[in-house]
Amino acid sequence: MAAPRRPSGGGVRRAPQDGRLEEINKEFLCDPKFSDEEDLEEKLAVFKEKYMEFDLNNQGEIDLMSVKRMMEKMGVPKTHLELKKMISEVTGGVSETISYQDFVNVMLGKRSAVLKLVMMFEGKANESNPKPSGPPPERDIASLP
Repeated sequence: MAAPRRPSGGGVRRAPQDGRLEEINKEFLCDPKFSDEEDLEEKLAVFKEKYMEFDLNNQGEIDLMSVKRMMEKMGVPKTHLELKKMISEVTGGVSETISYQDFVNVMLGKRSAVLKLVMMFEGKANESNPKPSGPPPERDIASLP
């Protein structure tokens, strides 16, 4: 009898990463630079979930293809050059991948990075534009452009 299959993308493989990201969150909570930030603990929890959602290889870094998928999922596809520029903006040009610390620094920072703006408006766009369910409405020839 075969062993039951585990669903991919979570569980055991995510546990070490979850612990690492939680440690980084604690560093941000203890950092006096962010002591005046409202609801810091809740924000960090949301950032951690978003980061883990897009860290597709569970390596603790978001690479170019992960950012590409993230932007496509949000309905804002970008070219490879635009994505490289976004990653460079987040990392300061030092790396080709986005670490969790870089990600949180951008999200909490005063600068308005492209990634920060897109991530902030993703939630607002999803709230105000619920996706219609079911088949599309019937159209006639006169209503076509």
